[in-house]
Amino acid sequence: MSISEHPARTGHDDDHAAVRPFTIDIPQADIDDMMRRVRATRLPERETVDDTSQGMRLQVIRDLMEYWQDGHDWRGVEARLNSLPQFVTEIDGLDIHFIHVKSRHEGALPMIVTHGWPGSVIEQLKIVGPLTDPTMYGASAEDAFDLVIPSLPGHGFSAKPEQPGWDPIRIARAWAELMRRLGYDRYVAQGGDWGNAVTEQLALLKPEGLIGIHTNMPATVPDSIQAALDAHEDPPADLDAEERNAWDQLAYFYAHGLGYAQEMAGRPQTLYALADSPVGLAAWMLDHDARSYDLIARVFAGETEGLTRDDILDNVSLYWLTNTAVSSARLYWESKLAFFAPKGVTVPTGVSVFPDEIYAAPRTWAATAYPSLIHFNRLAKGGHFAAWEQPELFSQEVRDTFRPLR
Repeated sequence: MSISEHPARTGHDDDHAAVRPFTIDIPQADIDDMMRRVRATRLPERETVDDTSQGMRLQVIRDLMEYWQDGHDWRGVEARLNSLPQFVTEIDGLDIHFIHVKSRHEGALPMIVTHGWPGSVIEQLKIVGPLTDPTMYGASAEDAFDLVIPSLPGHGFSAKPEQPGWDPIRIARAWAELMRRLGYDRYVAQGGDWGNAVTEQLALLKPEGLIGIHTNMPATVPDSIQAALDAHEDPPADLDAEERNAWDQLAYFYAHGLGYAQEMAGRPQTLYALADSPVGLAAWMLDHDARSYDLIARVFAGETEGLTRDDILDNVSLYWLTNTAVSSARLYWESKLAFFAPKGVTVPTGVSVFPDEIYAAPRTWAATAYPSLIHFNRLAKGGHFAAWEQPELFSQEVRDTFRPLR
């Protein structure tokens, strides 16, 4: 990786406030080593069941390995990233990488968009065009955005914290400084997964200029519901159909899908194998949640879905080539927030509910969690990686949410 030696000044005297152009240039030796490790992977025997109850199925990994060796091109995704304006700037002692695309349309609304785990800025590449240049995608120029898309600390091309303390609250403070440093005095924020956690903390900080947020993975679970889930009780009898569906999804996730988060929250530094095996890293990342896994398995079996095989391996390769498997896992250890609990966000908020998310938030819970709810919509398709899987639907949701705030 290389960084321009000519920083762009932002009006501050402190050299640390400089915004420096950034170019990705992974050494070929690192790419060759990645592929050598893929080819040398020692695989276990096949699972003893005919379903996913034991985890990542061997045939999916075999299909992934075959395409990784014969069909994937890292230089292609590197070129796509480098075609966008990228920068780094030091905030709170840490270099933060971000993509910054300004719209050609006057009056564009600035928006900072935050990815989650196991995502990266690659998640947002498909929404850059529709949101910054909407007229090219059949939308109105009045719905244009300037986009700021940072890499979370310890993820991708941002620096890795060397001391503890970089939790979602501290990241939110860094995001507020980033938007101030870029000269934005009126802006909105968007996020899902950890991106939602950071975005909600940004809303709680109420920095000057933030006028609203949008989330595709809202934190809405009432305390009484969470307590009943934790106690393995039966669902309350008075739940409506949406609430009961959310209960069932959450109960399944806590029983069958939380293992990765528990390990990263409890012992992230134990995950040395993820830094030693690209295929091991891929298996860990792809088994994030049941519906995403099912989608990815279909993709590698040759079916057409919202994601492609290249999409998936672009993201895994980014984690591998930046050696951020363990540093990204530490965010789970750092955060002490109750992930799905309402945080008391009062700024205007839009909620988009994609059916294959970990849980589909009911309108009743969302209206309570976000008293200034300005948009709520249940989508017919899409899952955890909404911007990546369904960029057209996602872009329209963002436009609809923030149109009243312009």
